[in-house]
Amino acid sequence: MSKRVLMNGNDAVGEGAIRGGCDAYFGYPITPQNELTAYMAAHMPRHERVFIQAESEIAAINMVFGAAVTGKRAMTSSSSPGISLKQEGISYLAAAELPAVIVNVQRGGPGLGNIAPSQSDYFQATKGGGHGDYRLIVLAPASVQEMHDLTIEAFALADRFRSPVMVLTDGRLGQMMEPLKLHEGKPPARPPKPWALTGAVGRRSNMIRSLLLDDGVLEQHNLHLQRKFALIKNSLLKFEELNTRDCDVLIVAYGTSARIAKGAMDKARAKGMKVGLLRPVTLWPYPSARIRQLAAQVKGILVVEMSSGQMVEDVRLAAGDRAPVVFEGRLGGAVPEENDVLAALRGILRRSRGRKLS
Repeated sequence: MSKRVLMNGNDAVGEGAIRGGCDAYFGYPITPQNELTAYMAAHMPRHERVFIQAESEIAAINMVFGAAVTGKRAMTSSSSPGISLKQEGISYLAAAELPAVIVNVQRGGPGLGNIAPSQSDYFQATKGGGHGDYRLIVLAPASVQEMHDLTIEAFALADRFRSPVMVLTDGRLGQMMEPLKLHEGKPPARPPKPWALTGAVGRRSNMIRSLLLDDGVLEQHNLHLQRKFALIKNSLLKFEELNTRDCDVLIVAYGTSARIAKGAMDKARAKGMKVGLLRPVTLWPYPSARIRQLAAQVKGILVVEMSSGQMVEDVRLAAGDRAPVVFEGRLGGAVPEENDVLAALRGILRRSRGRKLS
């Protein structure tokens, strides 16, 4: 039987990383993810694994690179400004096809902003925040349980696709406490890593780099990466649907916003409004095809985010002209409320009745 504990989200990520087979963690303090760094500092040495508090965020991501080239499961975490500092290193990891896990506990921005929860790093995570043509697998938990479970899964996906994986969460999920079933059993199996730098004894030496200067070599490498990204898009997609079979209005939201949207959906259903919810769990790849299908059956789509409207662009691209897309959001660490979402739902239904009459 799985052990059930009460744990905050940041600690749940840390325990998920340990149970997912993390060999080495490299971090640097920043609120609101400091509990995660503290958890790894306390627990990684107990498992005879590596914990290093680096001298900076830039040092931490490059330490991840160094551990990953040896075939070890490596991880770092930070919050929004710190993740910005790691972007060059993340691009290097993607170019070198090195598996790694990066956790972003988002806070309000831009700049230093504040330490309140936000979702304003969506573009940075899903569109490639560093330089070059690359993508990250991005997982978006919506509960403490998923903070734990998706971190474990992130290590398996990183190894499977030889790719960095980001767990994109926020300060509210990181700080909140919920009951949690701890993963029992062995960590995800590790695939063979013949590419790793483990010492060239009895074999030719390996070389892992992202600097490719010979004529045409970089283009061929980029084409190889694009084929891998296409494979990921076709084989990895996770989302949750609630009440979508008969809905007139569809809410699309992830993370903390999805929790609020679900509460608003339940209240709307109690008042006779047919409202459904689609919650992306993978933000990249994105469930565009399913949103496109649902857009054909609904009167409108409401996107709820803790940002000025970033994911809403992907929803609009998916929906096309099949249904109007409305945005409801709060910025700078402010969190939408259920009543705000309810008011937006009523507005969509009113406008849809007006279109019918005309």
